[in-house]
Amino acid sequence: MKLQTFFKLVEIQTKIASLFPFIFGTLYALYRFGKLDWISMALYFSSLLLFDMATTTINNYMDYRKAKDEQYRKEHNIIGIAGIKESTVVLIILILLVSAFSLGILLFFKTGPLVLLLGGMSFFVGIFYTFGPIPISRMPLGEVLSGVFMGFIIPYLAVFIHEPSIGVIEFIQGKLSIHIDLMETLYIAIISAPFVLAISNLMLANNICDLEQDKKNDRYLLPYYLGVKNSLWIFRWSYHVMYLFIILAVGLKILPWLTLLCLPVSILHYRLGKAFTLNHVKVQTFVLSVKGLRWISMSYIGAMGLGLIFRRFLS
Repeated sequence: MKLQTFFKLVEIQTKIASLFPFIFGTLYALYRFGKLDWISMALYFSSLLLFDMATTTINNYMDYRKAKDEQYRKEHNIIGIAGIKESTVVLIILILLVSAFSLGILLFFKTGPLVLLLGGMSFFVGIFYTFGPIPISRMPLGEVLSGVFMGFIIPYLAVFIHEPSIGVIEFIQGKLSIHIDLMETLYIAIISAPFVLAISNLMLANNICDLEQDKKNDRYLLPYYLGVKNSLWIFRWSYHVMYLFIILAVGLKILPWLTLLCLPVSILHYRLGKAFTLNHVKVQTFVLSVKGLRWISMSYIGAMGLGLIFRRFLS
């Protein structure tokens, strides 16, 4: 298999959806706690990237296997387009999963059981998103679960690996004890909200565009139940709400005031939402939701980075 075909199979261009929350969580850990564990960070990033590629490959494989529309299999799915053997796809999935799991176990031994708990939950959701008799991808849960696990769990663990005290799980004398710093968890939830909403919007836009195709393949997702009009309303307003969370985070002094420099990007998101509402055709405007995620992520991370530099300069 050519490297280019492999990248299309794992949809390497979509990995920004997990990369950006990871970067922001790392910057937040440095800002909040003033420490970075480089070994833990390398283990986590590698495991995260490999697992993200695995889940995407599983998604493409199961869509190919379960598709009732032959045109979709031959013209829209990379497995059919490139003529990849199913056995080859399965082997790739296994290699990616085993590699990601092995690195996750190493991270567990280095940091603590919370990595095992949240990582295990992420593995479960990622694998059964499209696998199994009733996959998550065929239910109206994809947007919510993708947003929460990629937008919140990723940055939460990105903070935890540098400051394990925010979540401690112990097994002492036959008793399981879980200690979670609720305030720090709330703070991470607030600063992660823009990623949760932007990633959910990415999934929502995809499902709005694929509504008719999904119905042909017995996939009844959120836009099917909400209707296109309501789905588009949620899509547009989610971009406004995420900036309210940024303002809240700065107001609570969770983030540096320079983070507000990303607010002018809200104008671009307003235009994006309007354009997608008027014309939600996948080949023409789905890319807008990708740009939406990229805009908020890069401006948010950039402004956070400036805040870190400014504080270091003053100190």
